[in-house]
Amino acid sequence: MKKHVRIFITTILFLFIAGTAAFFLTGPSIANACGYGSSGGQDYVPQRKDSTGYLAEKSAISPDQAREIVRKHINRLNPDLEVGNINDAGSFFEAEILSKDKEIIQLLGVDKFSGRLMLLN
Repeated sequence: MKKHVRIFITTILFLFIAGTAAFFLTGPSIANACGYGSSGGQDYVPQRKDSTGYLAEKSAISPDQAREIVRKHINRLNPDLEVGNINDAGSFFEAEILSKDKEIIQLLGVDKFSGRLMLLN
């Protein structure tokens, strides 16, 4: 009986050590990517995803790229809408979202350096 208990305790101890090592050696969880003070990374701005470098090293997006980002976003949500004028508003582009009747129904901002979308009104 004592031999079985020793084998059982040794097995439990080995599994505990292996599990702890695996936990600490695999690094932080991706789910914690958007903690306090974090920007969220490329998963939260997929249109600027690139494996060649950091986002800060990239040049600002053009008005045509901003139009394409907004077009993809609104087509995914409501294909009946379209993109109107794109205006330069300093650190971001201001995009008009138009209905079928060419009426402005929403203003979206597109950050020039990250491509992040933001509601303006």
